[in-house]
Amino acid sequence: MSFFQWELNPWGQEVLTRISWDLFWLSVVLGALFIIGHLAYRARHKPAKAAAGTGGSATTGVPDKVERHSLASRLFHWVMAVTVFVLLVTGFFPVLGIQFNWVLIHWVAGIAFIGSVLFHIIHASFWMNLRDIWVSAADWREFQQEIRHALGKGEPPPKPGKYPVDHRLFHHMTVLTGFGVMLTGLFMMVRIETPFFARNPYLFSDGTWGFIYVVHGLSAVGLVGMIMAHIYFAVLPEKRWLTIGMIAGWISKEDFLANHDPKRWAVNKKAEQG
Repeated sequence: MSFFQWELNPWGQEVLTRISWDLFWLSVVLGALFIIGHLAYRARHKPAKAAAGTGGSATTGVPDKVERHSLASRLFHWVMAVTVFVLLVTGFFPVLGIQFNWVLIHWVAGIAFIGSVLFHIIHASFWMNLRDIWVSAADWREFQQEIRHALGKGEPPPKPGKYPVDHRLFHHMTVLTGFGVMLTGLFMMVRIETPFFARNPYLFSDGTWGFIYVVHGLSAVGLVGMIMAHIYFAVLPEKRWLTIGMIAGWISKEDFLANHDPKRWAVNKKAEQG
């Protein structure tokens, strides 16, 4: 299997042009293998309903409905989800032989995706606690403890705050791939007719264009496997409370106490202030 595609330019030089579309199928296969592997693990280790913790005085004042995602956060998530879905369909369907006028839809969805991300950056910077999403050295140790426990070794890790470590790592991988497609996509828009840029396919050398297309392609195929895993976990029965929380904005007090440490996510203070 080749990872990249090369072509000869008018001067007979071999230049990098894009990724091999085999990588798309590799991402799909890896995503499918992960899901199959997790299903097999899940069948052998039946997921137990998390027990509600006591947390002592920290549980005092916990409301029956704990806000997990604000309206702004939910709007960002679902706008981003729709635009990413449109981008992947318009980006990969033509490669799979399903031809349609995809270019206009693709770059319009790309602009919407970039707009949603800029909105999220501003909202998260001023209205959210960035420490909730940070991964510290202690978090890495807890993540390793979680892996060992999943493999039947050692004690379970302590309950997390608002976001478990694996959620935060997924967020950071999404940021990496998301910025990969956004930044390269903006450059690629210079090669087509849009209201934003004067078309200039000669802005960069052939080699530089090839590098931009490769980064765009690698980021896009990376998103394919990650989204497969994300959707898989979203529909698992034991994870549906998280999906419902992303729709309704809140989780129940029972789910909160069963899956979070009130000392690390002090929602009772908000309740008292509210």
